[in-house]
Amino acid sequence: MTAFSFACTGVRADQYAAGPTLVFRLRVTAADNARVHALALRCQIRIEPARRGYEPAEVDGLADLFGERSRWGSTLQPVQFAQVSVMVPSFTGEIETDLVVPCTYDMDIAATRYLTALTDGEVPLLMLFSGTAFTGTGGFQVEPVPWDREAAFRMPVSAWREMVEQHFPGCGWIRLPRDTMDALLAYRSRHALPSWEATVAALLEGADPPAHDPLRALTATTGRTDP
Repeated sequence: MTAFSFACTGVRADQYAAGPTLVFRLRVTAADNARVHALALRCQIRIEPARRGYEPAEVDGLADLFGERSRWGSTLQPVQFAQVSVMVPSFTGEIETDLVVPCTYDMDIAATRYLTALTDGEVPLLMLFSGTAFTGTGGFQVEPVPWDREAAFRMPVSAWREMVEQHFPGCGWIRLPRDTMDALLAYRSRHALPSWEATVAALLEGADPPAHDPLRALTATTGRTDP
């Protein structure tokens, strides 16, 4: 079988993607300058949190994932980041290709909570590869990519932050159940609050808006509400 090796040489935020997306630059090498007609590759990416240190502020942000720092010796386990596929075109010996990884800013996802808690430095990643290779010089043969193929990569935290800022500039994002969203919408309309930020602020303060709020008076006159 053809011996394959993999290395990640860089990462960037895709500024033209419709949603948050990271593009990893992947180098694929076939031993003995072998001819590869195509490579159907699967890649599982894991975060390995035990492979870096953490500042006090980061420790506080990671408490909901890993518990108290005194327990991190047993709780600092790998976190699933992504699982993607890529079709690598024909090459001989070596090629570099893009591995496109759609991401999410959903704070219910463990990887997102982990990355958001980091203030600087690098994210230790482990890429695990498998798939099918179509090789051969006179015709082709089908070979599996062994399950033990992997590559370590340290992704700058700045790449993640740049990607998030492109799609959620200065903002966060929370996914809520439909009934909770309906209740929030009703609360906002009932108190004539001008924005979702004002709605959440009013709830956090635990008090109703001022009785003589001008926007409330306006909506009472027109009978309209701002959703």
